[in-house]
Amino acid sequence: MKGLGPVLQIAEGWTIALPEEVHRTLDERTDKIWPTTWFVPRLTNDANFSTVYAVMANWGSNHGAISYGHIGADLITLAAMLRIPVNMHNIAQDDIFRPSAWGAFGMDREGSDYSACRVYGPLYK
Repeated sequence: MKGLGPVLQIAEGWTIALPEEVHRTLDERTDKIWPTTWFVPRLTNDANFSTVYAVMANWGSNHGAISYGHIGADLITLAAMLRIPVNMHNIAQDDIFRPSAWGAFGMDREGSDYSACRVYGPLYK
């Protein structure tokens, strides 16, 4: 993200199959050589994940990296280790591990990522 550096957004959920007519209508709106995977995020009480439309409205990229399995908590831990802030996710707080020092950067856990990462600086330059 310009001015901030890399950030990570995580949306765990499930792949879905759309009715063929719906799939074809949507798929014909993009380049045919790109693979298509239809995905629905797990919704939460967080405003960014309250509806599928809210997720899309707050998503910073039109591309994603898809993985098998729900590994979002592991990615958040890895991001903290690499000093990459996570600015949007739908992972349960009980599943997340961040370094204890992150607690000194405020009660807003996503906001504390930005502060901690700015203070500690990137692990690799």
